[in-house]
Amino acid sequence: MAMFCFYGFALSQPIDTLLYQAQTLEYKLKETEALEKYKAVLVADAVNMKALTKAAELSILVGARLPNIKDKKLYFQSAFSFAERALNVDANNAEANYVMALVKSKLADIEKENKVFAENIRATKLFADKALAINSQHAKANFIAGNWHLEMSNLSAIKKTAVKVLFGGLPQYSLDSAIYYFEKCKNYDQYYMLNYLALAKAYMQDNSPTKAIAILQKLIKLPLRTADDATIKEEGKKLLAELE
Repeated sequence: MAMFCFYGFALSQPIDTLLYQAQTLEYKLKETEALEKYKAVLVADAVNMKALTKAAELSILVGARLPNIKDKKLYFQSAFSFAERALNVDANNAEANYVMALVKSKLADIEKENKVFAENIRATKLFADKALAINSQHAKANFIAGNWHLEMSNLSAIKKTAVKVLFGGLPQYSLDSAIYYFEKCKNYDQYYMLNYLALAKAYMQDNSPTKAIAILQKLIKLPLRTADDATIKEEGKKLLAELE
């Protein structure tokens, strides 16, 4: 009965109104509530691309904060379902490919089995590359690409072997490429705080503390735009204090 009422409630509201409400909740950093609004849109319009991609992205963001790995994985699997549906609607949509790359990267983060880990790493690159082939100025797709290069640079020997077996050889990766994509992300979205933190860490790893300091000084002045930004800013402040 409750499900029927929810379905009727979702249909009774114009989709544009629900999308506006969801976006407003995001601005207020109420991402769990925003996720539910996007799900309500999908009750009324199952192929709404905006709702599918945002539901995938927010499922990742909300799930990543959960302490329990099983709960985290449930959110990530839900995100995968939304991303897969988005790609079924339009496989050549940059946002749909970006969110699938995001999902695969997060699934790789929690995967213990090396073969599945390697498959997720491979898929992350494939979907990020496709997103950028469709739209080279997609900020977050550039971030995912940069993060892929950074993580590959820091993989353990065991995981690198697993990736090597799946790829038929290690794919090309470099710290310079990580920095290149992070800088591109910064150019296209000057407020994406997670990218600043990753870029600063890449510069630190590249023995460029002056550049890392400059990036961190910008990071700590950025406005909060996601529920994670306060935590990211605090980490940035600690790194900056260590470097100065």
